Amino acid sequence: MPRPATGLLRVPDPRRARPADWAQLVRFCCVGASGYAVNLAVFALLFHVAGAHHLLAALGSFAVSWSSNFVFNKFWTFRKHTLPAHLQALRYLAVSLVALGLGLAALETMVSAGLDPLPAQAIAIALVMPVNFLLNRRWSFR
Repeated sequence: MPRPATGLLRVPDPRRARPADWAQLVRFCCVGASGYAVNLAVFALLFHVAGAHHLLAALGSFAVSWSSNFVFNKFWTFRKHTLPAHLQALRYLAVSLVALGLGLAALETMVSAGLDPLPAQAIAIALVMPVNFLLNRRWSFR
C-alpha cells in the first residue's frame, strides 16, 4: 500500500476551527469576563443601592460595560479587521442591542419566575454570550 507523500501542502478545512479561532474565543471570553464583572457590579449598585427597577438597572449596567468591551474587543480580541472604527462601533452596538434585548427578556422571565434579580442578571448575560460572540465575529469585526 503506498504511503502518503510528505511535504505536500494541506488545504485547511474551512469548517474546522483553527488554533487562532480558539485563541480569539479565549480573548473574547476574557473581555467578556471583565465586562461581566463590571456589568454585575453596576447592576448591583443600581438595583440594591440606588433602588432602580431591575430592568432599568440592566440598561444602566449595559451602558457602562458596553464601551470598555468595544475597545478591548476591537484592539485585542478581533485585532485583524478591515472596517473603519465608526462602522465597527455601529455594528458592535447593533449586536450588543440584540444581545441586550435577549438578555432583558431572559432577565424578566427569571425574575417573574421568582429568581432574585442579581443571579438572574448573571444567568441572562451568560445565556446570550454565544450569540454575541458569533455575531460580533462574523459581522462587527470582520
